[in-house]
Amino acid sequence: MDTLKNILLTILLFALSLGLSAQKEFILKSPDSKLQAKIIIDKEAIKYTVIHDGDIMVGYSQISLSLADGRILGDKPQLSKSSAKIFEEVIQPPIYKRKEIESIYNELYLKFKGDFDIVFRAFDEAIAYKFVLHQKDPYIVEEEVVEFNFPADTKAYIPYAKGREKNKFDDQFYSSFQNIYEHVLLSQWNKDRVSFLPLVVEGANGKKICITEADLLNYPGLYLHNKDNSTTLKGVFPAYPKKIVQEVRGLKGVVRDRESYIARMNPSDQFPWRVIIVSENDYELADSDIIYKLASPSKVTDPSWIKPGKVAWEWWNDWNIYGVDFEAGINNETYRYYIDFASKYGIEYVILDEGWSVHGEADLMKVIPEIDIPGLVAYAKERNVGIILWAGYFAFDKDMDNVSRHYAAMGVKGFKIDFMDRDDQLMIDFNRRAAETGAKYNLLIDIHGTSKPTGLQRTYPNVVNFEGVHGLEEMKWAKDSTDQVTYDVTLPFIRMVAGPLDYTQGAMRNAIRKNFRSIYTEPMSQGTRCRQLAEYVIFESPLNMLCDTPSNYEKEPECTKFIAEIPTVWDQTIALNGEIAKYITIARQKDGVWYLGSLTNWDARELDLDLSFLGEGKFKAEIFRDGVNAHKAARDYKEETINIASDKRIKIKMAPGGGFVAKIYKDM
Repeated sequence: MDTLKNILLTILLFALSLGLSAQKEFILKSPDSKLQAKIIIDKEAIKYTVIHDGDIMVGYSQISLSLADGRILGDKPQLSKSSAKIFEEVIQPPIYKRKEIESIYNELYLKFKGDFDIVFRAFDEAIAYKFVLHQKDPYIVEEEVVEFNFPADTKAYIPYAKGREKNKFDDQFYSSFQNIYEHVLLSQWNKDRVSFLPLVVEGANGKKICITEADLLNYPGLYLHNKDNSTTLKGVFPAYPKKIVQEVRGLKGVVRDRESYIARMNPSDQFPWRVIIVSENDYELADSDIIYKLASPSKVTDPSWIKPGKVAWEWWNDWNIYGVDFEAGINNETYRYYIDFASKYGIEYVILDEGWSVHGEADLMKVIPEIDIPGLVAYAKERNVGIILWAGYFAFDKDMDNVSRHYAAMGVKGFKIDFMDRDDQLMIDFNRRAAETGAKYNLLIDIHGTSKPTGLQRTYPNVVNFEGVHGLEEMKWAKDSTDQVTYDVTLPFIRMVAGPLDYTQGAMRNAIRKNFRSIYTEPMSQGTRCRQLAEYVIFESPLNMLCDTPSNYEKEPECTKFIAEIPTVWDQTIALNGEIAKYITIARQKDGVWYLGSLTNWDARELDLDLSFLGEGKFKAEIFRDGVNAHKAARDYKEETINIASDKRIKIKMAPGGGFVAKIYKDM
């Protein structure tokens, strides 16, 4: 604590020493003093830079906010007051990858004439800042200047937004947020494209800079653009929707015209945090808590009803069960089969995905005659299984409270909401309202077709998942050239930094690289069987799908039992190693039992893992490793129980596209 006080004193003395000059400079250091932000306020602008151990991560970059009344907050700024504080907090999340989060940071609060403030926070892992406005009446934000000026032409991992219409810049804001990464120099950025977040840029001495945002509750999502092939990325935002048209079988609301501004704000609305994460080692990104730390605290006073878990899922496998005496499809017989399967293996939920409500009506109160939801809910309840319903965004939004009340009273446990495909201000507000309404009626919310998480899962812990990921569903229609294996060992360092993901793993049909084909009704995964098992440990997902058909799982009882027993929330998480796009190993613990998962890219790999985190005692491990022929037949694996050596080290070997997973427990 004395060290932190000294840091605070340094901040205050430095600020005061420059207080009489035309230019004011502040230095805000992280608690460990390695990371720092320098903020300059001169007669023209406000700028900041981020430095880590002497290495410039982000060069001086400008901050400002333009309002519709003509004010530009940050242009010719006049500082009226500054203050600095130390904060220490222990967060105890009800649903997360660890039981406790220690949040320690230094904060610099800058007040300006014109009724606005800018807050900077320095954590050991990140620098964050945001605007605070003091307004009595609603106001309009025309634009926000967000810059990240990098000191060198290094490479970035860029998830370009796709859109639907070529050569139309604004159409990129219509996005599924399910893109792979392009690893290119900043100067090679496609100047016609924007990137959504998170985005990682390579820094000096092997360090990485991850750019994202936090606590986005009623404001448009941030995109980055490089229009002149420089080393500066500038923020762009989807403008406020002016005309929204119902499209795609009534599932979506597509913006066909936009206003000239980006946001309509009420006095109580909060601005999001701009977040710059710096890691010395790649694997630190996979273990970050910064988005959760910066999010607004929970508004759910009693979260005890929120039950995460596994889900038996029918859409990926196209309701394709076999060996039964009824025709499989969207009907009661099929769903009873899924419920029986879930009950047998202790799987908590079954989802009714798209098709249970009347096609094209965008009315969730109209159910097809082949489905008896009250009957299925009752059948599932008798077998200790809950029912979750899929919903298109447009239908859910137009009757949100009534739909939620109706199905909650029936005993439905939650909704998986899909096809938002935007993150303008109205859609971000929809996500928040869906979370709030779900909490009101004790419903889980899986926000599927959406952008990256920014901490809504802390504010409303009933929000258990987000998509915004190039998940396994892509394998149903992927081109043969699609490289999902490399993506799998890239996303933990980028997309997963933002929060949990609805990746939907668990394929029992597995293919080596040259054998992969997309087959819509009988899809397969890329890489080995053990890779699919390990993904249940690697990927953070409190509501985790079993994507394949029960018929296939019943033929693989070893794997199915193991998957079904893996927890989805944890007491402790440790990222052990990893390099972006190459490999990763993560250990997670729940109730004293550790699970260890490792993935590699298309390179066969051997790793020597240090398991000293297990502590004292003797341990056994139930392991699933790639079989000796997994490089030819991806489904080949070996399951065995081994003793952990006294030196707490274990050597693992993975095939190309392979994986390794272990359940480790004390040997009594």
